[in-house]
Amino acid sequence: MAQANLLNTRTINFLELLGNGRLYRVPPYQRDYSWLEEQWEDLWNDIWELRGRRDDSHYMGALVVEAKSDREFLIIDGQQRLATLSILALVVIAKLREMADRDIEPEQNRERASGLRSRFIGEKDPASLIESSKLFLNETDNAFYQDYLVQLRKPLNPRGLCNSNKLLWDCFLYFGKQVSKVPEFESKGNLLAELLSETIARQLLFILITVDNELNAYTVFETLNACGLELSSTDLLKNYLFSCVKVSADLEALQRRWRGLIATVQQERFPDFLRYHLQCEEKNVRKQRLFKLVRNKVKTAQDAFSLMDHLEPRAELFSAILDVQHEYWIEYPACKPFVRELDLFQARQMMPLLFAAWERFELHDFARVLKLVSIISFRYSVVSRLNPNALEEYYYRAAKAVLAGAATPLAAIFQILEPIYVPDEKFEQDFSQLAFKSNSRGRKLAKYILARLESDASGRSCDPDTDPASVEHILPENPTSEWEETFPPDLWERVVERLGNLTLLETSLNRQLGNAPYGEKVVVYGDSGYILTKQLPEIAPEQWTIDLLDRRQRQFAIRALHLWRADFSSAAP
Repeated sequence: MAQANLLNTRTINFLELLGNGRLYRVPPYQRDYSWLEEQWEDLWNDIWELRGRRDDSHYMGALVVEAKSDREFLIIDGQQRLATLSILALVVIAKLREMADRDIEPEQNRERASGLRSRFIGEKDPASLIESSKLFLNETDNAFYQDYLVQLRKPLNPRGLCNSNKLLWDCFLYFGKQVSKVPEFESKGNLLAELLSETIARQLLFILITVDNELNAYTVFETLNACGLELSSTDLLKNYLFSCVKVSADLEALQRRWRGLIATVQQERFPDFLRYHLQCEEKNVRKQRLFKLVRNKVKTAQDAFSLMDHLEPRAELFSAILDVQHEYWIEYPACKPFVRELDLFQARQMMPLLFAAWERFELHDFARVLKLVSIISFRYSVVSRLNPNALEEYYYRAAKAVLAGAATPLAAIFQILEPIYVPDEKFEQDFSQLAFKSNSRGRKLAKYILARLESDASGRSCDPDTDPASVEHILPENPTSEWEETFPPDLWERVVERLGNLTLLETSLNRQLGNAPYGEKVVVYGDSGYILTKQLPEIAPEQWTIDLLDRRQRQFAIRALHLWRADFSSAAP
């Protein structure tokens, strides 16, 4: 990122951050306060470890602000940390006042409380005698923060507070308890004041990044996200949309609709949702370009509402595609198997095409599109494990064609997607070598494939989600020395997770076998109700070898060719 994009980037401590009359405002529609005890505890422990070690410091991460003037800043990222530290400062001030009320160095502790309040919270208005603030939260939280916390007033009915207000109050109570647990803080105001004026003020460091407009703020967001920092580009996009609406009633309407949209899509998924929405019309949409694209499309309040009009119908489908239990599928049960598969395959790139197909096709044809993209995802990503980046361009082309009415009949969609449909020869070759990691996803994929193969071989339904079978390793995951003759250690490591070495087996029988030698296992396999397992005594009556494993997996691959074949493929029956 070029330095020209930034007004200033520097390391700054908490005291400097709040000095020289600076004011910080959370944009009106930023997310509410959300930190929980886990975050409060981490912060307290970090502060406590610093106490008495003045040469040490602790980095609080990046703080991104947008300068509105030389003394007023919008908090783009960092409001949770600033709000929490301000509440901790208020706890210290309240405790010093309490000491003074208990007649413990009353003059000194009142003076300490007044000085700390002026430095970290704000000045008292000389006319109204109301305490002012250096920090202003969003519209949900600011009234409670200013009227109760800043004034050190207890709310009349804490249980009646909204969730984020209650979290602010719980934060105040949490730090109050931590301070009260320290015996010396009960009587020595100088030590308590030092905790705030030295440890917190001077040893907590921020990387302060000051930008001059929303576009540069978004660039900062993307750069920091690439470094692994959790920032909310959703909030920045939202704030821009709301900045386009000037009429109060329109703002309230847009706010209600936005909250409904986010409740459907979920905050953390919104950038992906917006990207897939834009990919129905724009090629090569990257997260880094989202903000620029939105700025180019949305200039007025009418544009903002128009964008919402297009997003809202697709939000429900987006959510449903990611959740097989979504109520959508109660009415459309034919879609559920393919939704479940796409979730298992972790496939997302097809979303623009699904948006378009849902809007243009009848349910039967939409289900066929779901099936097609599931098969493509299985062949391309699960079996052949090709680069997923190439998928988006083809799904963009297909989505645009469907929306333009140029992809009917459905075979026209397949013609667009055919370059990412792995050819039979490669699919069979890759399937013959398929292996899975012994993690949760790997086990689910293996059971899914074995269940599909079992259903095809036996003629009865075998649902991987409900069937009680477990996945058995013929060559055990932890083989005894008796296996070394046919599978030396170097060979065992390469083949133990191969699909040909896996089979479905009743859970009770699987527990019974454990790491038994093959001679004992094969007898049990013959008693299994799963035909692929029951065939093992015929395939390998005496011992299990790499040649037999290869042969079994090649047979699986031949069967897979017709199980995972597109209806529109030229080779389809």
